[in-house]
Amino acid sequence: MDEEQKLESELQRILDMVGNSDLSGMPEFSNPSNSQDIVHGSEASIDKSDKMLSLTNKNFRSREDLIEVARKIAFVQGYALVIRRSKSEKYVVLGCDRGGNYKSRRVPLEERKKKSASRLINCPFEIWGKKKRKLQGFWKLEIKSLLHNHEPSTDMSGHPYCRRFSNEEIMWIKEMSMAGIPPRQILSSLRQSNPHLLAISRNIYNKKAKILEESLAGRTVIQALLDELGGGGFSYNIEYDQEGHLTHLFFAHPMSIELSKSYPHVFLMDCTYKTNKYKMPLLDIIGVSSFNTSFYSCFVFMQKEEEKDYVWALEMFNKILGVHNQPLVIISDRELALMNAIRIVFPSACNLLCVWHIEKNILANCKPHFREEVDWVAFLSTWADLIKSPNESSFDKAWDHFEKEYKENATVLNYIRGTWLPLKEKFVSAWTDDVAHFGNRATSRVEGAHALLKRYLQVSTGGLREVKEKICLAIEHQFQEIKTQLSSEKVRVPHRLRIPFFKEVVTHVSMFALNELYKQHEAAKYGNLSSQCTGHFFKMMGIPCGHMIKDMKIQVLPLNAIHNQWRIDARLFNNDQHASLDDEDDQINSLLLDFKEKNEKLPILQKDDTRRQLSQFVGTSFPLILEPKIQPHKGRPLGSKKRKESSSTRREPSKFEIVENSRKCSVCKGVGHNKSTCPFLPFGNG
Repeated sequence: MDEEQKLESELQRILDMVGNSDLSGMPEFSNPSNSQDIVHGSEASIDKSDKMLSLTNKNFRSREDLIEVARKIAFVQGYALVIRRSKSEKYVVLGCDRGGNYKSRRVPLEERKKKSASRLINCPFEIWGKKKRKLQGFWKLEIKSLLHNHEPSTDMSGHPYCRRFSNEEIMWIKEMSMAGIPPRQILSSLRQSNPHLLAISRNIYNKKAKILEESLAGRTVIQALLDELGGGGFSYNIEYDQEGHLTHLFFAHPMSIELSKSYPHVFLMDCTYKTNKYKMPLLDIIGVSSFNTSFYSCFVFMQKEEEKDYVWALEMFNKILGVHNQPLVIISDRELALMNAIRIVFPSACNLLCVWHIEKNILANCKPHFREEVDWVAFLSTWADLIKSPNESSFDKAWDHFEKEYKENATVLNYIRGTWLPLKEKFVSAWTDDVAHFGNRATSRVEGAHALLKRYLQVSTGGLREVKEKICLAIEHQFQEIKTQLSSEKVRVPHRLRIPFFKEVVTHVSMFALNELYKQHEAAKYGNLSSQCTGHFFKMMGIPCGHMIKDMKIQVLPLNAIHNQWRIDARLFNNDQHASLDDEDDQINSLLLDFKEKNEKLPILQKDDTRRQLSQFVGTSFPLILEPKIQPHKGRPLGSKKRKESSSTRREPSKFEIVENSRKCSVCKGVGHNKSTCPFLPFGNG
């Protein structure tokens, strides 16, 4: 069958469906081919096949049916029809999408930034659809002009109308966008469902922008964000400057609040960057579950990273925890402003420092002062022995040795003495092993959480509302993982633990804790224990050590011997967004009942005053909050020339990474110079 016969067959199928008054099976058509039934002239062409004319004899049930059939016939013939004018339940005027003339705007063409073009050439084609009351409300088509002043298109993808999405496809775009699927993948998915789809990536971006505009419903982006936070069961708070620009935003997802209150013992805190178009630092607070997995506790966008900013953020965090859920340990980097804020807001918590970041800081500041690699390796070994000192007396001895060993390297020794020695209680084992940190001595959890979050964000140029939506996806994923694991471990019993000693703890304690306990039980059973019990393992992990198990001389370990951090029997999580607000709702309802009871007993004048005050409170409107100002990015040392602004969420290299990757002098192995400028060659290179 040649192209002409295919075209004729498709047109006849449309007309047959119209005649049968059944449009539900209307097929989708691929791009049309040149038709021999269209005669072209120098000025205009007219359809001699009379396919559009034949529609004048048909009755259409609705306006939409008439438009759909007319458009499909025009599409097959190589034209696109658009609605010129219409009046509901009366008439609709359809014309060629190349009809009309371009209307110049006030800005002269030569002054416009965007160099655009127009497809409008005043094509005269025009048909009318009218509702006929005499025909029981059916619609009829009337021909005004079937003339076109241009040739039909052989590829309809150039016509914007033909790249439109159906209502079902728009719903898919909305759902997939909410799931964080990139536009190109959305388009690929739509094409699998509709191989004839002509849309391109730009159409997906435009549709997403349209969906966003509709979701705002006339509100500003910040107003919409705050409405969603308040209506979604979030705990949130804001700060804004004198001009009304948002400066701080704290928010905690209801699922995160539930997890934080259930696991309030250990939290890790760190800021991440390149998450939003305003370049605001994002403080990410991470908790630790019974399964030794991480969860997002809350997020804080801040204008700066000063002590007052951190104090404000931690005070908000403290409010969602409550007085009965105060943390035992908070782990952070050596961010002095954050450390001071932790001391102010959580005075009873032990603030430990990340040993990994300490090591990398030492690498960045000390390695350049060692000529030989073997000397640097020896230094790291000595430092490791120092921070692993099991008690204070051994630390004092190790420090004396350290000072003697590196007294000739004054720069390194002064750096260690001035920067890290005053903070030894926050990272040296002699002190940290007496703290219930449950094995957390580094902020690697936070780094992993940052990486996971940025996989959801994909770009660093999103607004706060977009970032919040992506954060919610990550939180909901984490919550479901923890909820499922909790349910699973309550019904699973490992075969190796089917012995009397574990009878009371299996299905009541997480598998992670059971595995740690099993190791200690085996060590006690086979005598693989150190000579003396330090008690550190039990203090750190909340799990009996091998020495304790051996000394207990019991057949069954009691459940209360395990720290509550690892218990799963008393925990039950749900997906109710407003569950975390139940306590507050109960308090408010109680106050309202008290108010009503007391108000009934008041004199008339006092009742009027009370009613007026209550009306003023209810009628209070929030001030208009503007989007944040773009902040100067704190960032990280680039070690390179200024580069073009990027939308990537990938962080810049840290100082220690620059040091590690720096080229070394071939003579002294130092960094920062080469052989020709090496200070250890008295006469240079020549």
